[in-house]
Amino acid sequence: MIHAEVSVHPAGVSGMGFYVARAVEAVQGTEGLRCQVGPMGTLLESDSLGTVLGAVEKMVSAVRALGVERVGVQVKLDCRDGGGTLEDKVSSVSRHLASFKSSG
Repeated sequence: MIHAEVSVHPAGVSGMGFYVARAVEAVQGTEGLRCQVGPMGTLLESDSLGTVLGAVEKMVSAVRALGVERVGVQVKLDCRDGGGTLEDKVSSVSRHLASFKSSG
């Protein structure tokens, strides 16, 4: 399973929401890709590294197509064998937090 957190930063624009929305729109519906928008980045999930990296390229291209000459991109990848979804990662942290409360 491949998980990525992607942040797209168009240079020289005021207000990023429009550009981020266009970047996300460019990858929504991509076969084999899950996409979850967050306040500091967009989470991508796929069984294929190629699908994730292709999505990053589409996101950058979508922003460039709006006339942005420079786009900064930050990508964090977690490449692992086997399953485990984004929700599984969050659930694991939640279980630990609950155990801390019960142990006083």
